[in-house]
Amino acid sequence: MIEALSIQNLKKVYSNKVVALRGVDLEVAEGDFFGLLGPNGAGKSTIIGIISGLVNKTSGTVKVFGVDIDERSEEAKSYIGVVPQEFNFNIFEKVIDIVVNQAGYYGIPRTQATRDAEVFLKHLGLWGKSNSPAQTLSGGMKRRLMIARALIHHPKLLILDEPTAGVDIELRRSMWEFLRTLTESGITIILTTHYLEEAEQLCKHLAIIDEGQIIEHGTIKEMLSQLSIETFIFDLSHEIPDGIMPLLDHFNIKKIDPTTIEMNLSRGDTLNEAILELNRHNIYIKSMRNKANRLEELFLNLTKETV
Repeated sequence: MIEALSIQNLKKVYSNKVVALRGVDLEVAEGDFFGLLGPNGAGKSTIIGIISGLVNKTSGTVKVFGVDIDERSEEAKSYIGVVPQEFNFNIFEKVIDIVVNQAGYYGIPRTQATRDAEVFLKHLGLWGKSNSPAQTLSGGMKRRLMIARALIHHPKLLILDEPTAGVDIELRRSMWEFLRTLTESGITIILTTHYLEEAEQLCKHLAIIDEGQIIEHGTIKEMLSQLSIETFIFDLSHEIPDGIMPLLDHFNIKKIDPTTIEMNLSRGDTLNEAILELNRHNIYIKSMRNKANRLEELFLNLTKETV
């Protein structure tokens, strides 16, 4: 099977001598929902810029569905839809025209483009604004307009650079559902995000980049298995009886308030064993949650190791 994206020994040094990429190797399988994570300045946007033809690489190879971006750049670009971080459309144009005019760059007849634009705008909740100037849209609507424009030529690979930045929680989750339907239809998605919960919810595979190099990659499950400690918050059905806490020291439990405890579980412990131990002492759990995003903990641990 041809990879949706294949990057080998990709390097980028800018004219001011800043080294953005230090030999990146990366492969994304067709149909994958792939997360590319990293702090600001790590090299994520440079990789996207090179793939989409907006940034010239210093060396290395990039292939999109087997097509080298240097040898057959126009064909490679036809496979790609990009949603950049910044809004880059004419705010005085009508919403429908922004999407339809984009299709013209790919030789799509206007009649077909108008029909397809209606479908995407309806899916993204923008059809009611189709004849309004883009400047009248909210920030979240503008973000969705960027997605509709990127999809209008039916790309096989969709690259999303911080697609839900500035979007409220409810809208972000509705966008997640839409993106899931895209991958179910066969579109490969590469996502960069600072919302690590987003990556954990959506992505099948991840790569973490820091200082221009990939420091970790694999499936979500493989990544999270590296965590040595996981912290849970338990809301209890009643107050903890006096004298019980010392009996639970081996589980590293801290009392937050009379009916709330925090528990650190090491890799050798299981959550079920911890709950059974609490029940043996007549402590019953009403609800539980992770104290912090697990992927966030992993990301911080990995980036600390590279310092």
